[in-house]
Amino acid sequence: MTLDDLTVSLRALRMLAVDFPSLPAPDVTVSPVFPEWLRLSFHDSSGESLAAFEQWRTALGIAPDAVDYGTQSGGLTHVLKAEGRFAGAVIILTGFADVPVTDTTPAGQSGGAR
Repeated sequence: MTLDDLTVSLRALRMLAVDFPSLPAPDVTVSPVFPEWLRLSFHDSSGESLAAFEQWRTALGIAPDAVDYGTQSGGLTHVLKAEGRFAGAVIILTGFADVPVTDTTPAGQSGGAR
C-alpha cells in the first residue's frame, strides 16, 4: 500500500480543515487497514469533548438518533460514537468524557482521564 491509497480519507481531512476551520481540533486517525475511513476523536476530562463531538456531528449532518452511547472503564467514561460520510470517506466520530465522580462512585475509582 502507498500513500496514494489513502487519497480518499486524506482528501476528506483536507476538505474538513477548509470547510470547518473553527471547529474543535480532533485526534485524527488514518489507517491503511481501512483506507477510506477517517476517524475523528475527542478526549478530555471536562466534558468539553462531548460538546466538540456534537459540533462535528451537527456540521457533518449526522442525525442525533444515529449516535450510539455507551460507557467504558467500569462506567467511568462516557462514549459517544457516530458515523457519516464526507467527500467520499467514512467519517467515524468518537467522543470520550469522564463521568463525574459522585458519592456512589466505587472506592478506588475516580473520573480521571483514560
